[in-house]
This record gives sequence, structure tokens and C-alpha cells, in this order.
Amino acid sequence: MTNATPLKIPAMLLAAGRGERMRPLTDSCPKPLLTAHGEPLMHWPLRALAEGACSRAVINTAWLGEQISAYFGERFSRPAPRPETMSEPFTLNYSHEGRDFGGALETAGGIARALPRLCTNADPAGIFWVVAGDVFAPDFLFGQADVARFAASERLAHLWLVANPDHNPRGDFGLAPDGSALNLSAGDLAPRWTYGAIGLYRRALFEPPWCNIAPGNPEGIKAALAPLLRSAMDQGRVSAEIYTGRWTDVGTPERLHALNSVTVDHLRPPN
Repeated sequence: MTNATPLKIPAMLLAAGRGERMRPLTDSCPKPLLTAHGEPLMHWPLRALAEGACSRAVINTAWLGEQISAYFGERFSRPAPRPETMSEPFTLNYSHEGRDFGGALETAGGIARALPRLCTNADPAGIFWVVAGDVFAPDFLFGQADVARFAASERLAHLWLVANPDHNPRGDFGLAPDGSALNLSAGDLAPRWTYGAIGLYRRALFEPPWCNIAPGNPEGIKAALAPLLRSAMDQGRVSAEIYTGRWTDVGTPERLHALNSVTVDHLRPPN
């Protein structure tokens, strides 16, 4: 594989949450459309994906999801494309969980629902990015080298971990010297990091034996992602690395206010 023939992979952008902790701001506005530095929160991960090694995005919605699809439409402009960025339009597709099932299906359930749209004949590698629509990480690069390295591995997922924020002081996962993500027991005192809600995934993680939801999740089964990841970690099938760039999980009005109160020197990753 060369830079002249990049592996085109899609992204799953998670935008279905109710945003209970953001109330009352989310009573009439879906959380991904709340404003951060002059743009909707979801604008920032979409922009980074469009600039990076990503072909298109599938966005799941639930609470007030029609507002999200109405705002962003079916295409997102690729700003200042890099040499590795695909020249085709960056298209958006929606998985409306709220419309179809009356509410969000949680992360694994939502990915399973969108899987036929993510892994089509146009994406034979069966790998894709997953990123939360409410994470502000302006320095993160969705890079071709990361895609190529993951595609050449036998891992089912590769996660980016961040330093534990105040709201998650115990962290989520450990990290072995060989880059394996670790499902540490409650009493294990080894260092832990917080999953930064950015990762590369294979469709196989959402199929048997790891996940027993039928393709496309026609029954609308709700399922969390963490149990799948922990099971795969126990078999050495998940890798991870530490991300040290700016990162904010915009989960409360206070965090959103703090984010908007900080002057940022650039909002586009450096060329």
C-alpha cells in the first residue's frame, strides 16, 4: 500500500445520546448541535475526518435527530485537503435510531445497526473509524498510516486513550508495553487511561462470536460497547496508544462553558 493508493475507510460518528447531563441545553437542541468555538460540536470531528484518511461518515441519531440531518445534510466540505485525503465528496448518511426504534441503541447496538452501511462493497477491508460527536479533539489526525498499520494487524480494535479527566479519575483500560489494551480487574493497581472515544474497528467485532446481534440489528437491540472491547482485550485482540493532544469530553454545561472560555491557537490540525 502506498500514499498514492490510500485505503478508503468510512467512519461511524456517534450522535444518538440524549445528553441528560447537558440539560436544560439539550431540551430543545440535540447535544451535537450545541456550539463550541462558533460551530456545532459535531462540526469538529466531521471536519477532522473530512481532512483525514476517511471516505465518508455514517451518523446515528436519536434525540431530536432530525435537527442533525437537517443541519448537516448529505455532504460535508473537505477543508484544506492533504495529499492523502480522498478527492471525492465527503458524504454523510444517517442511521435514525430514534425514528426507527423510539430511542438510542447504545454504542454497540448503534454500530451493529449501521454496519451494512459502513461495510459495503465499496469498503471491502471491513474497517472503519468510530468517534463520538461530542468530543473536542482539534489536534487529532485521522491518518493514513494509522489505517494502514491497523489493516495489517490482526486486532479487532485500536483505541486512543487519554489522561484521566476529573469526571473519570479511575480510567477505563490499561496499556501493555507491546501496545495491547488491558481489561484490568477492579483491584489491579496498574495505571489506567480513559478511552478517548476515538478508535479504529473491524466489522468482525460486531459479529459472532463477539457480538450476537443480527446484521443490521433489525430488532433494535440495545448493547454497550465496553463488554465487547473487554472480551476482545482478554484475547489480546485490542491495541491502544496514548493521545496527548487537546481533548474534551463535552458532557456537561460546565465543561462546554469552560471549553468556550479558552482561547485556542488553532482549530485545524497542522499540515
